[in-house]
Amino acid sequence: MASLSINAIMVETFFQHLESLNHFIWGHIAFVLIVGLGAYFSVRSRFFQVVRFPAIFASFIGFFKEQSKTPTTRGIHPLKAFFAAIGGCIGIGNIVGICTAVQLGGPGALFWTWVGGIAGMLIQYAEVYLGMRYRIKNSQGSYDGGPMYFLPVAYKNLWIAPVVCALLCLYGVEIFMFNVMADSISVNWDLNLYWVVFLLLAAVLFVALGGINRVGEVCSAIIPLFIFFYLIMGFWVLFQHRGELLGAIQMILEGAFHPQAAIGGFAGATVMLTISMGLSRGAYSGDIGVGYTSVIHAESNTTHIKRQSALTIIAVFLDTFVICTLTIFLVLVTGLWKSGIDVSLMVQEVLGLHFPLMHLFMPFFLFLLGYTTILAYFVVGVKCAKFISPKWGPIIYYLYASIALPLFAFVDATQAFLIMSLSGAFLLIINLLGIFLLRKEVDFGLD
Repeated sequence: MASLSINAIMVETFFQHLESLNHFIWGHIAFVLIVGLGAYFSVRSRFFQVVRFPAIFASFIGFFKEQSKTPTTRGIHPLKAFFAAIGGCIGIGNIVGICTAVQLGGPGALFWTWVGGIAGMLIQYAEVYLGMRYRIKNSQGSYDGGPMYFLPVAYKNLWIAPVVCALLCLYGVEIFMFNVMADSISVNWDLNLYWVVFLLLAAVLFVALGGINRVGEVCSAIIPLFIFFYLIMGFWVLFQHRGELLGAIQMILEGAFHPQAAIGGFAGATVMLTISMGLSRGAYSGDIGVGYTSVIHAESNTTHIKRQSALTIIAVFLDTFVICTLTIFLVLVTGLWKSGIDVSLMVQEVLGLHFPLMHLFMPFFLFLLGYTTILAYFVVGVKCAKFISPKWGPIIYYLYASIALPLFAFVDATQAFLIMSLSGAFLLIINLLGIFLLRKEVDFGLD
């Protein structure tokens, strides 16, 4: 018993050190990289993401009209790539992860999520632009692209490619989402956790074998449905609490520069923690700077690189300024952000105040969201594993996923999130420095 207690203390201490490292990276290094590079691209492009947003949205709608045209023989339709990529953005991070930011960093964390979103729109544009510019044809009738192809050019060294691929393999096994999904379904539906984990793992592996094309089909069916229902329910709740909206906005603006955490006491919170929470959760939710988005978009069959890259601005807008913002306003106007309840149940409790049977509906909701995210990450991980070793890489990756996903389903969700956040932070540093080195090659536009 004493030995178990000592081991538990050692594990807890280890994760506390990782948490401190995570806050330092996101609060200092990532902050400078995201805001600095985003500001540079914004000024250079004359705020392309804002000024040209109507034209970008019109271009996005135009892709729907072009679906009936005969596709090229190589690659997948641009919208399939878009929905596969956005499947990794819009997910449990928008419902659960972002609530953690406010619970730990206070309402002001949303302000820094907005800052990261504005900057991240052009950073992600640059990612996809470079990923498509340096992509190559593969033997499967599609393309291979992403940071492992443009970063060796940026750093003038080939060693960076396998390092990034290894980190993307780690990031590609989405242990946090899997943890939340398994726990939510098991608790709310009163099912055996072991069976839930087994069936979820089987469902992930089955669809992932179909590659990005199949993942794009699944995501294009699920994501629009989620956005529609979540917006309807969310705006109804906000309407019912419209008297608290002004107070919520005031908390966000004041909290951005003053400590205001819900957990651990206000005295223990710092502005740097608020920035760290807002940026890390926002970047994690929107996959800003991670590099996985460029791997997926590189498979698009379009030859209009700038037009495909501009789709990422729509994705970040939906992720950050619509879904994440709505989530935070829901927990602020109802006061549940400081209730101390588990973040995985926070939005469920909010919606349950106005809609019946949320304990049955929300697990299904989270399953759909988590499923699309896990699939999107997973297929990118497979491609990265194949880049490292065409023969053994995918086999080792599937084996690792089959062990890691079930294993982390039985630990604290915050520990699983910490692993994802740190791997994402290291990817962000490597990718953003590389994008900065290639910044003059990025051309903003829609033609």
